[in-house]
Amino acid sequence: MAMLISAELCSACGDCEPVCPTGAIIPKKGVFFVKADICTECEPDHDMPQCLSVCMEDGCIEFAE
Repeated sequence: MAMLISAELCSACGDCEPVCPTGAIIPKKGVFFVKADICTECEPDHDMPQCLSVCMEDGCIEFAE
C-alpha cells in the first residue's frame, strides 16, 4: 500500500516532504504527491506514516486503497 495526498486539500506547506524516510513525497503542480511505488507507509521503522503525523489538514493524507 501507499499513502495518498488529496490535491484539493493540500495547502503545499511542505511539512510532509522532509519527514518521508523513503523520499516518496515530491512537489507536483503546486501541491505534494506520493510516489506509490516507493512509499512504504513508513513500515517497519515507524508505527504510523510520518507524513500523516505532521499534516495539519484533516483528511489531506489518507491510506490509498
